[in-house]
Amino acid sequence: MFTTHPFESEFESEFDSEFDDDKLHEECGVFAVYGIKEASALTALGLHSLQHRGTEGAGIVTNHLGSFNQHKAMGKVGDNFNSPEVIEKLPGLAAIGHNRYSTAGKKGVLNIQPFCAELSFGNFALAHNGNFTNANTLRKQLVERGCIFQSTMDTEILFQLVAQSRAKTVAEKLADALKQVEGASSIVAMDDKNIYGMRDPYGVRPLVLGKLGDGQYVLASETCAFDIINAEFIRDIEAGEMVIINDKGIESTFPFAKQSQRFCIFEHVYFARPDSVLDGRHVYDVRKKIGRELAKESPVDADLVSPVPDSGVPAAIGYAAQTGLPFEFGIIRNHYIGRTFIEPTDQVRNLGVKLKHNANTATVKGKRVILVDDSIVRGTTSKKIVQMMKDAGATEVHMRIASPPTTNSCFYGVDTPEQDKLMAYKNSIEEMRIMIGADSLAFVSIDGLYRAAGEDSRNNTSPQFCDACFTGEYPIRILDSGIEASTNDKAA
Repeated sequence: MFTTHPFESEFESEFDSEFDDDKLHEECGVFAVYGIKEASALTALGLHSLQHRGTEGAGIVTNHLGSFNQHKAMGKVGDNFNSPEVIEKLPGLAAIGHNRYSTAGKKGVLNIQPFCAELSFGNFALAHNGNFTNANTLRKQLVERGCIFQSTMDTEILFQLVAQSRAKTVAEKLADALKQVEGASSIVAMDDKNIYGMRDPYGVRPLVLGKLGDGQYVLASETCAFDIINAEFIRDIEAGEMVIINDKGIESTFPFAKQSQRFCIFEHVYFARPDSVLDGRHVYDVRKKIGRELAKESPVDADLVSPVPDSGVPAAIGYAAQTGLPFEFGIIRNHYIGRTFIEPTDQVRNLGVKLKHNANTATVKGKRVILVDDSIVRGTTSKKIVQMMKDAGATEVHMRIASPPTTNSCFYGVDTPEQDKLMAYKNSIEEMRIMIGADSLAFVSIDGLYRAAGEDSRNNTSPQFCDACFTGEYPIRILDSGIEASTNDKAA
């Protein structure tokens, strides 16, 4: 039996990129629980903790004695899973959930995960964080075989491959399907009896395992999702690993050819919540260390260090600690931004940055200010913030960026502009400085970033992370775009 509950009305994402186009946007968040009476409620809480990974839509599928129930909606978790009535319609001891930010596929209810259907072996649900880099090629082949697609998501391609696989068990069907896709993926899936968790052979996207009690297990994109439900962190799911969770416990297999791990380093720079522990590293500590490395590499005479909140805060703390300069909030962030229905005239566009950030004039007036931010993508917001600081009376504004220049697009599950829209792609650092109006501009070096993450330096022969957005070295080929892997770690 498969029951679908009504979808919420569709609406546009909050605060469109009109005013928010200078960040690499969220990817997606996945969550799964097994053996827990309140599975849907705990999944909603877990997704709430992973809200930073996607605000476009959310979905939960539960398994109640072999009957699958689902609820999906556009918008945030708290807006759609906030009533007892919704949770009561999602009974069961097992559940998987997903927060979405569109990196592949259009916006809309049909593209919200998890995907769920009754297949030849029974009910099956699947949710995915990442991108398949041969999705267009596979989709064309599947359509030619007669497959019908209901969404534009690359995740549905994997679902179709599972449905068509002639392998015997569901685990073998999943492995068979995953061997046909290329790219980055962390996946949670569910059939009538099991929960599955998988990471691609390079481990680009995160997935962690936790425990609530005897026979009660949790999977999530980040450890911060365990804290809200008091789950104990056990370990990271390893690159290329599949775990199968059922009433017998946990079974671990490695069905894919072993590759050198290439965890996404931008998780540590920006994506992950700072209170998470990923890849054995405390994200908050890594970000403070990036700030220290940045201060060592690019000091400047100034009166205070200020973050561009919120993502620049830990790095700014590290920068201030290394230099001995005061740490101050020279910019105050408005945390209560909602959808705006103001007509986007040119005048309003020019004021748009103040919907999120406002200068703390009393703190910066007459001061030489070091502004620390996590990245520069297009540069539009950086330009407005520098000007805002100078309008507030700052005598000098020095920008320090806690990542190397972003010169390449990501194809592994991160929403990035096309390469020619990236400010660092066509411009030198000095040209960028002039464009944003700063008195100086510096980025942490790639080796400084690696040192902050606990490595001596970047191993240029076999890099320890995926850093393609900074280096252009893609560890996994992008078949649909004709881009081959740039290192010795070729995709199978």
